[in-house]
Amino acid sequence: MLRVVSWNINGIRSPLQGVVNQEPSSCAAKAVGRILDELGADIVCLQETKVTRDVLTEPLAIIEGYNSYFSFSRNRSGYSGVATFCKDSATPVAAEEGLSGLLVTQNGDVGCYGNMDEFTQEELRALDSEGRALLTQHKIRTWEGKEKTLTLINVYCPHADPGKPERLAFKMRFYRLLQIRAEALLAAGSHVIILGDLNTAHQPIDHWDAANLECFEEDPGRKWMDDLLSNLGCEAGSHVGPFVDSYRCFHPKREGAFTCWSVITGARHLNYGSRLDYVLGDRTLVIDTFQASFLLPEVMGSDHCPVGAILSVSSVPAKQCPPLCTRFLPEFAGTQLKILRFLVPLEQDPVLEKSVHSIQKALSCKNKVRVRSTRSRPTQADSSRGQKNLKSYFQPSSSHPQASPDLELPSLPGALVTPKTLEEEMMDKVVEEQTKASEAKDEKEVQTSFWKSMLGGPLPTPLCGGHKEPCVMRTVKKPGPNLGRHFYMCARPQGPPTDPSSRCNFFLWSRPS
Repeated sequence: MLRVVSWNINGIRSPLQGVVNQEPSSCAAKAVGRILDELGADIVCLQETKVTRDVLTEPLAIIEGYNSYFSFSRNRSGYSGVATFCKDSATPVAAEEGLSGLLVTQNGDVGCYGNMDEFTQEELRALDSEGRALLTQHKIRTWEGKEKTLTLINVYCPHADPGKPERLAFKMRFYRLLQIRAEALLAAGSHVIILGDLNTAHQPIDHWDAANLECFEEDPGRKWMDDLLSNLGCEAGSHVGPFVDSYRCFHPKREGAFTCWSVITGARHLNYGSRLDYVLGDRTLVIDTFQASFLLPEVMGSDHCPVGAILSVSSVPAKQCPPLCTRFLPEFAGTQLKILRFLVPLEQDPVLEKSVHSIQKALSCKNKVRVRSTRSRPTQADSSRGQKNLKSYFQPSSSHPQASPDLELPSLPGALVTPKTLEEEMMDKVVEEQTKASEAKDEKEVQTSFWKSMLGGPLPTPLCGGHKEPCVMRTVKKPGPNLGRHFYMCARPQGPPTDPSSRCNFFLWSRPS
């Protein structure tokens, strides 16, 4: 069996998620490895890694038991990016960054690009510059013993911002380039799986609020998916596009099967989301080898959940990783050592061993001499005085005359008859310090009370209209005249309007500070 999993992790350094954010890089690497093992997949495709090559650390990129491949954004730091981790038992025969072929700089690429004449060179470079696609090509063996080629296209498709129409055009051109490349690979005889965050909810069943969205089915992204996919999954005679949505093939009518939720509104709590993450396989591959397709909504750590599929094939690992493998990057190459290196004692040259022993002996003697030389020798005066105990420092000195026990001091008005002892002096100091601290505290309380009476405290948190519960304060982050302003809204998570446990529509601007 071959198990593949895809997950938009929303940042690999804050990963996976929650644990890595609180641990140093070495521990973070262990956390990444632990998450990969818990997913239990032979191939794990990650999206939105948000790392560029200059900040990628070796412990995070090179996980024991896996070989990894990264595609980085070349324009912005902390943005986009995808990565594929393959178990050593599923080592690919080829790997390539990008869809256009313009990023290929060495042997070991996947190839098969199709006709891209409709794109300019500048457009192709722009589409591949954000680190949104990564291809790995594998050899697989079917139950009949036949070896075939399987190409995985790990993608993080662009998001169409309503306020930026140019991003919708960019998204549609990316879709077009993805389709050309995938169909070219199919035409060359390779099976193809497209998996990742496609950033489009295909059908109304894939979006909770589709009924209230204007022209839902007229969205350009959904129309593109209609052309790419077979409409009715695996049913005979329904073939339209070359690919199949594997989840809908196995679960055609399942509602609430979402993979992405708003973190700000807490929508995941009530499953108020959409399905943006897919495992698409070519029709023949899905019908012949797919055994299951699943979602993992219980896996937390991102605003997305993992999705995956199980194929009834076995992987035939390559003898050597392709050149794109992270361990071959110049900054990482040659630094990995097997664990046996640390367990097997190394044989030393007898001459070298003797030299090391001589140096250690000389250093030991030198340290002993240094310790002896730093010890202070007692002087004759010290010997004559002898060592005093602690009480000797509190007894009256013999150089001062002591009062006779039979001598009575005159009783003078206001005069201090008995000298203070050391304990009494120390007690006086303690009382004095406590008095000062008490006075300072009283003064601070007076000042605090004064300013509270002058300025007044914050207004009490208002109650929402629907549930009569304390609201939560939010800040406007959208550019415009209200940017930075605070407002109150219902603290409950977002959910369907018909669900009384979801948040109400209460809204109130906060008082200006």
